[in-house]
Amino acid sequence: MRRPFVAGNWKMNLDRRGSVGLAADVTRLLGAWDRRGEVEVAVCPPSCYLDAVARAVDPAVLGVGAQNMYHQPDGAYTGELSAAMLLDVGCKYVILGHSERRHILGETDEDVNRKVKAALAAGLVPIVCVGETLDQREAGKTLDVIRAQFAGSLDGLTADEMKGLVIAYEPVWAIGTGKTATPDQAEQVHLDLRKIMADCYNREVAETVRIQYGGSVKPDNAAELLAKPNIDGALVGGASLKADAFLAIVRGAVR
Repeated sequence: MRRPFVAGNWKMNLDRRGSVGLAADVTRLLGAWDRRGEVEVAVCPPSCYLDAVARAVDPAVLGVGAQNMYHQPDGAYTGELSAAMLLDVGCKYVILGHSERRHILGETDEDVNRKVKAALAAGLVPIVCVGETLDQREAGKTLDVIRAQFAGSLDGLTADEMKGLVIAYEPVWAIGTGKTATPDQAEQVHLDLRKIMADCYNREVAETVRIQYGGSVKPDNAAELLAKPNIDGALVGGASLKADAFLAIVRGAVR
């Protein structure tokens, strides 16, 4: 059985004190929870606070991830961070291809693909995001979009490399809008992603890779979403900025 995985994407929020305090609170609450071993949990703070947050958590209880990285190992790339730098400050995970980076900052599938390969080569666990816009869903193109993003973002990966990453299905229309895909809508796309993996690789890969759902996940809808058999956790935005709310979502992932 795939172990559920819940990650908090703090985006461009909080200051140093708030980031460290939130990380410490989440660590404390998780540490006191008798079923914490059943769910993998991570937080992804702004890059400037990664080191401070990593020092504030118990890595056996709470993992730390970055929100982005560059594909080159070093060099004249002003403002960028390499996989080795993320590992050096205590990261285990990195979010790649988030819709806000695709749609606001212009990242392409090819950009994401280079980053995924670099992250895997360095030993990071990529959380690779895919998802359609509202116009694409209403036009009946959701599967076409997901298939194209999968093919472009994960091009050239071996079956073993696929098993080392996490996919996050995040419908663009449900991110930060208060709208959420229904459990059945989300489950269908997760099932489609497993069929794509089975076709591109094999059934073992399809049954091994964890697929999170992201898009206005909150304590009051988490349990219903995460009860679906092909939804293996959540990539949580705003609700991850409050320790109690985040832990409620984590609890909802227990099967």
